[in-house]
Amino acid sequence: MKTNYPIVIVGGGNAGISVASKLLLQDKSLKIALIDPADKHYYQPAWTLVGGGAFNIQDTERDEASVIPKGVEWIKEKVTSFSPETNEISLENGSSVGYDYLVVAAGIQLNWNEVKGLSDTLGKNGVCSNYSFKHAPYTFECISNLKEGKAIFHNPHTPVKCGGAPHKIMYLAADYFRKHGVLSNINIQYWSGAGKLFAVPKYEKTLLEVCKRGNIQLNFMQKLVEVDGPAKKAKFVGIGEDNKEEETWVEFDMMHVTPPQGPPTFIKESPLANAAGWVDVDKHTLQHVRFANIFSLGDSSGLPTSKTGAAIRKQAPVVVENLIAMMKNKALAGHYTGYTSCPLVTGYGKLVLAEFDYDNKPMETFPFDQSKERLSMYVLKRYILPWLYWAKILTGKA
Repeated sequence: MKTNYPIVIVGGGNAGISVASKLLLQDKSLKIALIDPADKHYYQPAWTLVGGGAFNIQDTERDEASVIPKGVEWIKEKVTSFSPETNEISLENGSSVGYDYLVVAAGIQLNWNEVKGLSDTLGKNGVCSNYSFKHAPYTFECISNLKEGKAIFHNPHTPVKCGGAPHKIMYLAADYFRKHGVLSNINIQYWSGAGKLFAVPKYEKTLLEVCKRGNIQLNFMQKLVEVDGPAKKAKFVGIGEDNKEEETWVEFDMMHVTPPQGPPTFIKESPLANAAGWVDVDKHTLQHVRFANIFSLGDSSGLPTSKTGAAIRKQAPVVVENLIAMMKNKALAGHYTGYTSCPLVTGYGKLVLAEFDYDNKPMETFPFDQSKERLSMYVLKRYILPWLYWAKILTGKA
């Protein structure tokens, strides 16, 4: 059985809901279907604060039904494949959905099983992760119970949603240890698959000072391949001298893991994907490079910028403007600059608000140096942005 809709949106997260809301604000008569199997909708940017004991995990969860815009038909199913030549989407229940225009906003896939032993030990043995609603509270349990020993914080070798999250929790932990008089007893180490701490030099300079303050040891170009929870050790593979791989087993008392991430399988294996598996769109118009009636934004898009909610807030209006222009046979005037933002929590009551574009050039909102740690920016992150998300961003008004 096949049902046709003028506009279909795949994905009911921040990006999909924002686009649906903005489209209806432009034209209430639009017929839109949104495909997503999820029961719940999460405000994930707060999970770092949950892991630091500064936010209630329950306040980050709402029913998906409560955020679907009125007038949008919700198809609560999983997508299995795309047929862009025939404007058709296949669903897990065996039915298909046809479209005139398609917006793909399916998010990013967390590949927990890529790291041997990780799934089995997560949530126990001192192994925690803020990338899981179920396990984020355990992060604070690990931090608050540690009085001495080694704390490892990991960043994978893949793109991740919220690129700052793997080290933000490390800064909160260091601040917690300091406030409770145990910092000198704890060896904090950062093991990262990246080549540096942060891509934008202006902000990295501050973060390196924060690392000095916490006496944090930095290890780069290291890929996590195995976690042995009961033995409390993790195996990394790095590139040593002569370009040879070197294995290192690192013991820990607590370890925060960020899972390797990638495009959802049903996108990666589809005709929509680029060589890396993400939706292949023009980086300025967000229109697919081969299929003109398809647009994409958010984490599943192949845009060469950090995968953040702040980026989506700037991408959504561009998709809406260009989609409506295309429906009216007009030129696509919407232009995305690659803007993204990363509110880098550096301690309790301290935050560096990094904002930058495709060229890693700062694009700051406020009339002061945002590379400085500020209480005001922490207040923005902790109190204002969650309200803004539920009340304004998802409703298309921000």
